[in-house]
Amino acid sequence: MSTSTSPKSSSSTDRIEKTMVLRAPRSKVWRALTNSEQFGEWFGAKVAEPFTPGRRVRGPITIPEYTHLAFEVTVEQMEPERLFSWRWQPGGNPDIDPAEPTTLVVFELEEVPEGTRLTVTESGFDQIPVSRRSKAYRGNDAGWTGQFDNLRKYLASAA
Repeated sequence: MSTSTSPKSSSSTDRIEKTMVLRAPRSKVWRALTNSEQFGEWFGAKVAEPFTPGRRVRGPITIPEYTHLAFEVTVEQMEPERLFSWRWQPGGNPDIDPAEPTTLVVFELEEVPEGTRLTVTESGFDQIPVSRRSKAYRGNDAGWTGQFDNLRKYLASAA
């Protein structure tokens, strides 16, 4: 249950897009993304509430160097085993104005012969205030690369 290819990424100033093929059935990848307990294990957040469209879900980040930050998203869509999306303020900083524009994170799953192709797209960076935009973009671009690795490892170890 490892990747058959390295994460591919493409981006502009407004969006980050990364694609990876996971050697796992689409149903298993879907559960790892949308079951809040499983998600928290690989993502590094303690998420107590289930992901449900329209619901705001919040929890502390559990990655040692980021415990001062919060994971907080508003779930947009859940199309079983195909699409999962949420909105958040990139960076998870609790001191950011809650009225600041959010980015949209979309996970798309596609069955392929090797397993499951997962594409993560985060868009809306051009709406983030200029003072934070570049840092948020760079941080999340690197962050999604790391999270893909975390997900790959989680799927390889999960029963």
